[in-house]
Amino acid sequence: MVNQSDAPFRLLTRRYGATLTYTQMLDPHRLLNDLDYLHHHIQDLQSTDPDLDAYTRPVVVQLCGNDPEVIVSAARRVHPYCDGIDLNLGCPQEHARQGHFGGYLLTKKDWPLVDAIVSSMAHSLTVPLSAKIRLCPSAKTTDFGHLLEHAGASWITLHARHVSARRRRQGAADLDAIRELKQALAIPVVSNGNVRTVSDIRDNASYTRADGVMVGETLLGNPCLFSGDEAVRDPVLMALEYLEICKRLGDVTTLKTMQAHVRYMIEFQCARRPWYSRFRLALNDCRSIDDIEKLLCRQVSRWRGKAGRMILGAPARGFEWDEKTREDADLEEDLGNVLNSATLDHFVDRPTANEA
Repeated sequence: MVNQSDAPFRLLTRRYGATLTYTQMLDPHRLLNDLDYLHHHIQDLQSTDPDLDAYTRPVVVQLCGNDPEVIVSAARRVHPYCDGIDLNLGCPQEHARQGHFGGYLLTKKDWPLVDAIVSSMAHSLTVPLSAKIRLCPSAKTTDFGHLLEHAGASWITLHARHVSARRRRQGAADLDAIRELKQALAIPVVSNGNVRTVSDIRDNASYTRADGVMVGETLLGNPCLFSGDEAVRDPVLMALEYLEICKRLGDVTTLKTMQAHVRYMIEFQCARRPWYSRFRLALNDCRSIDDIEKLLCRQVSRWRGKAGRMILGAPARGFEWDEKTREDADLEEDLGNVLNSATLDHFVDRPTANEA
């Protein structure tokens, strides 16, 4: 997910049950020619905190491109800091079409090139290699899977939709295609698509017989999807926990990325609330993490009424209750004691579940 798979968000999802995370798709040319870009992403991969060490790894770095030599050279720059390298063969965006990479290497005429890329990576790297693909447009996806397997891929993730620059999700993902690929290959297959809820994860894995389930954009709105808990956690608490991780890791995530994550989490449950448009405008005006925290703990709490104030239970650090809020909070003292703080410290000892 471009600009959305930053270290704080990866750690957050790992805390809530995800067993493996990926970086955003990285440009191999920039890794080789832009030192600031390279150092930023190495810092992202190395970012951790004593309370979060257990959630830092494993992590897979995803690369794109169409030049075997360039991709291998870029992979060598980052592979000491990760547990695997993934070749993106599914990106449907316009810039991938223009650059002839991602999902635009799935046509059969490009299979020899893909074979050369994967083979070069498999023989040059000391970490496992995977490939993320979509349905092939003019040939059997299982045949393409065999090519990747024989070239040296350690596992394959299939997003079972066709590539479309205009509509990334044309209809439901074809879970039958994932099941067929799993039956055809000896290496692990990961299923991607059609997951919105915890039960979807179980149903997907059961139907496809896949070795794992990958979730992308749904996880942006519900980072605790892999926790196994059917109840969706309160979005304000989730956003505040994410921001606390950002503060612990230091300067590894841009303010723009933080704003995007907070917006996704609030939007996932509150997009139809009458105050949501005001929230988006106010979020765009925030100039620091503190501004975002104040927005969530003051204005959003006020907009949500008593329910919002009860969820928080007590103000975030450094904030003062107004008298009305204090009275409302006192009515729910027991709940307030349970949800007393929206900082990460409150959740440090929380056990996590494994991904389905």
